Amino acid sequence: MSDPLLRELDHYVVLEPQVGERTLTAPETLDWLIEQLAALPEPPSDLAALPDHRARAERLLDTACELELEPGVAVQWFAVRLEPPRR
Repeated sequence: MSDPLLRELDHYVVLEPQVGERTLTAPETLDWLIEQLAALPEPPSDLAALPDHRARAERLLDTACELELEPGVAVQWFAVRLEPPRR
């Protein structure tokens, strides 16, 4: 079960090979994961029973931080809390 505090975080740092590091909002990260899953020839076996890419992406956000795209090539994401600027 995922940590309920993670659900309160609204930004993620995503890491992609040859693209580098980006900070995305939670909805952007979900869309990014959907795109990553859609590009795979078949979903990972532990996600295959879920009905669609959105459900799979939501499960990944709740339970993982890495998706292997091909042997030796993976994308990663990490929840972060952005602090408001101090005045």
